[in-house]
Amino acid sequence: MEKEENQNKSNINENQKQEKENIKIDENLNVKNKQETDQETPETTNQETLEPKEVSPEEKIIELEDKLARAFAEMENQRRRFEKEKEDAFDYGGFSFSKEALNLIDNLDRSKHVLQNDDELKETEALKKTLEHIDIIKKDLISIFEKNNIKPIECINKKLDPNFHQAMMEIEDDTKEPGTIIQEIQKGFTIKDRLLRPSLVGVSKKIEKTEKNQEKSKDK
Repeated sequence: MEKEENQNKSNINENQKQEKENIKIDENLNVKNKQETDQETPETTNQETLEPKEVSPEEKIIELEDKLARAFAEMENQRRRFEKEKEDAFDYGGFSFSKEALNLIDNLDRSKHVLQNDDELKETEALKKTLEHIDIIKKDLISIFEKNNIKPIECINKKLDPNFHQAMMEIEDDTKEPGTIIQEIQKGFTIKDRLLRPSLVGVSKKIEKTEKNQEKSKDK
């Protein structure tokens, strides 16, 4: 009998141990499942945030209107640029040719200067007639230039303007204000509102009084 009782007790103890082990296993499984669910929740939330929002028809219409307005503005800017380029080509297309043609006037002026300084031709009828013809040709050339909006720059007795004049020398002259143009070396021209070439000029400056001049004035 005692053996049976002891055996029953041992069986009861083993059953209790087994139940405790089963409880621990269940607890561990619950903890593991909870951890997995915690890890899955942020992924699902991230996926939800990454999904693009649906754009309403009104927003699509506003976006399309904005793109259309930008396209029309770009087309208008291009049209204006083309019009400006066309006008410039019409007005200034002969810029290079006009600049080269000015050499004709320069050569006439040089020829006239050489003839006037020739001692053998001075005070002869041939020289007078030649100079008259040179002047006529020069006037005709300038008249043709002016019909094509190429005009000479008037500079004598005017203040030096860097936009139209290029100073080549300074000339002492107390009768003029400093910076006044008193000599024209080469005539300048404009074509419409653009500079074709600047006038090469000489400008006045005050006479510098040296020590010798001061001594002479004192002696006087």
